[in-house]
Amino acid sequence: MSSVSEGRIPDSTVRSVTHGPVRATLRADDGTWIEAVYDPCTADDAAETVIVVAHGFTGSVDRPAVRRAVRTFSRYAAVVTFSFRGHGRSGGLSTVGDREVLDLAAAVAWARSLGHRRVVTVGFSMGGSVVLRHGALYADRAADAGGAGSVAEREGRTGARKEAHADAVVSVSAPARWYYRGTAPMRRLHWMVTRPTGRLVGRYGFRTRIHREAWDPVPLSPAGAAALIAPAPLLIVHGDRDPYFPLDHPRMLATAAGDAAELWLERGMGHAENAADETLLTRIADWAVPR
Repeated sequence: MSSVSEGRIPDSTVRSVTHGPVRATLRADDGTWIEAVYDPCTADDAAETVIVVAHGFTGSVDRPAVRRAVRTFSRYAAVVTFSFRGHGRSGGLSTVGDREVLDLAAAVAWARSLGHRRVVTVGFSMGGSVVLRHGALYADRAADAGGAGSVAEREGRTGARKEAHADAVVSVSAPARWYYRGTAPMRRLHWMVTRPTGRLVGRYGFRTRIHREAWDPVPLSPAGAAALIAPAPLLIVHGDRDPYFPLDHPRMLATAAGDAAELWLERGMGHAENAADETLLTRIADWAVPR
């Protein structure tokens, strides 16, 4: 993985980073170019922690809900945001959570290259499923025999690089299993992803370019990934008014993760970053960056 052009930061120490946001272009392991933004911590002292934010399907680094999360998180830590492939100014086509794990790994590796010793990934909806898989496949123990490295090898698409691992994971509004069609919003999403007309709507209506091919092989499920994240801490957040995924999804994730996970069921909350208000974002930041 490498960062190139636009706003590449030449020094690896956090204190040398400019006081304003820096844009960069990253390259995922499969060669896809990914746009990314670094926002330094606004606290007086430079934080060792960086929060890497993974947006939901049809999002991007410049969406208002993502920038709201950045403003809140940056009071506690530096923040890296990026646009998944097929979104925003990134290249490639969206695979709706499959190869996106490579995009997150590139963002995490970039964050570490800037001198941050601790990385927390926070993902919303599709991004929530991606941070779970990333947490399993790029675990700090990835090179150990029988550990997450063997999962990555079985998937045949990622190298579990230690410099790309997360020290803690926060998954917000994520599914627990693939191909869920139990709600009207998810049925509409499946139509957009699987039908030619739907993909045109995605491209021109939602500015999201979607890959036409089905998953092969099917990636590790979010619940299967949640079971492999320990010993890294895992926080699962879900709203009780989520129109996409009912509460059996976060409960399934928490059951799979066992004692390593903390589950927050938020009263009155809808779906993903658009429903995450400043109060909730502040609580997540408090959890992610212990004082």
